[in-house]
Amino acid sequence: MTVRPGGGAPERRRWTLVRAGSDAMPSSVRRFMRRARRRRLRAALPWAVGAGSLAVLGLLAWAIFGSSLLGVRAVTVDGASLVSPGEVREAAAVRTGTPLAGLDLDAVAARVGALPAVEKATVTRDWPDGLSIVVVERTAEAVIPQGRTFLVVDRFGVVFQELTRRPAHLPLVRLADPRHHPDAAKGAVAVIAALSPATRRQLVDLSVAGPAQISLRLSGGRTVVWGDASRNADKATVTTALLQRDGKTIDVSDPEVVTIR
Repeated sequence: MTVRPGGGAPERRRWTLVRAGSDAMPSSVRRFMRRARRRRLRAALPWAVGAGSLAVLGLLAWAIFGSSLLGVRAVTVDGASLVSPGEVREAAAVRTGTPLAGLDLDAVAARVGALPAVEKATVTRDWPDGLSIVVVERTAEAVIPQGRTFLVVDRFGVVFQELTRRPAHLPLVRLADPRHHPDAAKGAVAVIAALSPATRRQLVDLSVAGPAQISLRLSGGRTVVWGDASRNADKATVTTALLQRDGKTIDVSDPEVVTIR
């Protein structure tokens, strides 16, 4: 407040805020501030790009591994005849919508491979929403009578089928329950596989009384004492050569010292 001379009323000053124009700031200061802003932007840019990239990757990972966007919609089965495609799908136990990328293919193959008639299963992804299962089924090599049924075994001696009638084209193997003696069944099948066509045509059945007590019953009442399931090729060759000889019993358990009587 200002007092006028002569005792008049005091004079009031009025203050007005005025924004300084650009000319009020030195150009050097303005250039410094612009450079500072650019440096801050350049420093923040990599972090912003990195955060954005992580967000995009996280969204993609969720879409692929955690959501049903790329989930299983169809399961195709090839190679199945002893088992139905439905049985294979049931054993695979893959629910519709399960993220395809997150599936444990080996675990699915193991579940399908546990089916008795399946020797091997291969599982692959069929993008974008399919699963492909190819099965290799077991091949019948012999049948084993068990009561009123016939158990079908493959080359590994694995029982994978049970029939009420014997298939005429499969050789007959007599032994105790092959489920408890898989090695005996496997050895019997190995012996049959080594037989020559001439011997195979005369084979009535093969018996396994013990680990080293394999014998073949041929047509005409002849018997071949085989012994264990070793040196099968040598024993098969000797047996074929002796089929033209007289004698009801041929012992080839030691193919180096053969007896016939």
